[in-house]
Amino acid sequence: MWYIVYFLVLLNTILALVTVFREPRDIAATWAWMLVLIFLPVIGFLLYSFAGRKLPKKRLFRYQAQDFNEIRKLIGQRLQQLAIQPNEQPIKNSRDNSLITLFNTLNQTYLAPNNHVRIFTNGPQLFEQLIKDLKAAKETINIEFYTFYSDKLGHQILDILVEKARQGVKVHVVYDSLGSFGTSELFFRPLRAAGGYARPFLHTHSILFDFRLNFRDHRKIVVIDGKLGYIGGYNIGDQYVNQSRKFGYWRDTHLRITGPAVYQLQGQFILDWNATDIKNPIKVTLAEYFPLVSADGNSNLQIVTSGPDSDEQQIKMGYIRLIQLAQRTCWIQTPYLIPDDSTYDALRIAASSGIDVRIMVPCMPDHPFVYRATQYYAHQLAFAGVKVYYYRKGFIHAKTVVIDNKMASVGSANFDFRSFKLNFEINSFIYDKALAHKLGQIFEEDLKDSTLETPADFAKQSWWLNFKQHFSRLLAPIL
Repeated sequence: MWYIVYFLVLLNTILALVTVFREPRDIAATWAWMLVLIFLPVIGFLLYSFAGRKLPKKRLFRYQAQDFNEIRKLIGQRLQQLAIQPNEQPIKNSRDNSLITLFNTLNQTYLAPNNHVRIFTNGPQLFEQLIKDLKAAKETINIEFYTFYSDKLGHQILDILVEKARQGVKVHVVYDSLGSFGTSELFFRPLRAAGGYARPFLHTHSILFDFRLNFRDHRKIVVIDGKLGYIGGYNIGDQYVNQSRKFGYWRDTHLRITGPAVYQLQGQFILDWNATDIKNPIKVTLAEYFPLVSADGNSNLQIVTSGPDSDEQQIKMGYIRLIQLAQRTCWIQTPYLIPDDSTYDALRIAASSGIDVRIMVPCMPDHPFVYRATQYYAHQLAFAGVKVYYYRKGFIHAKTVVIDNKMASVGSANFDFRSFKLNFEINSFIYDKALAHKLGQIFEEDLKDSTLETPADFAKQSWWLNFKQHFSRLLAPIL
């Protein structure tokens, strides 16, 4: 009998080795998957099929070089008309310029000066404004969300899109099939019947290939008439307007932008759409998709993207550089705190150097293993001198970084492995003291609804909670 057990264990180990080493991946993820596959026979392989497989390059990277180059060419023409040089660095502060240069190098993204930016931290107010803007659209509406639920808010947005499509507005919607779980393609049938388009991101009709956790479209982009854009952490669904019994008040951060930065949002949406629906690509024209915009605001922005189609991890590098540039304060809000070694060390170094590093995370889970891993790193960082706060008014989903009340980032990327490497993300990096100061004030207001978790508090945890946190931490690279 023991020969059979020995044979099955050996076979499982061999299959685990072949499975894990069949594709290149970093050492942390390799060991994490080895742990799962060896100690959870059968179940581990089912988990791997959902969360561990990589997409073939031809599916992962459908962007055509000519699309990217053509979009950059069109944007360049508009910037010249606005007397903006794409590689110009008009900010005198050398700290800001180093971050601008980083993104120019890694992401080929320009600094967009003179934008008007409005910050939203309340879901009902955000969607009230978004609905107003959608109803005013005259030419094009481009929407991209990780989550587009078929609930009350989702139907309200869809009805507006259908009406605008009937009026002749070109409407395109990209959504993530996993993030929008429960929303079938039938939900968007009225939009398609009205002449609009809606497609799940990089989707096929094969359950086998689409049954995966990784390589999701976590971006949140809205561009209206090529002149007005939205970016941030909110998705479309009732829970984002405080209609969820589980989460209650939903605290997030989103930006409404008018100005040259909208060109980059528009360009990224077009790339994402053309990669998703290769049979119905957007045929880009300068006048229709990149109209002349006003450039009389005060905010300088860089729109930065990252994803598994690139090895550069651009947004993560931006986060690290922001932490390095902090001289007094570094304040972070994130629903998931699962940093890799480089971001973890950057936070520890900053705290040990006397920087006031504060991190705000939720007091409740939405994903059990992810939350326990977040608690583990909160625990470790608290002992390293970082001030960790649990937000207790509801669920905090904001992804913001503010340093010295002078520079900031707002977008879709969390402080975790998944956002750094496995998901498609988009953030706005902000070079505007007034706007960064306002984000700092918002952080301070949120502190009133948060509690500081000290090393002593973590030391009082039960052994069982500690075990769950340490075990979840082992799976961090694949969470």
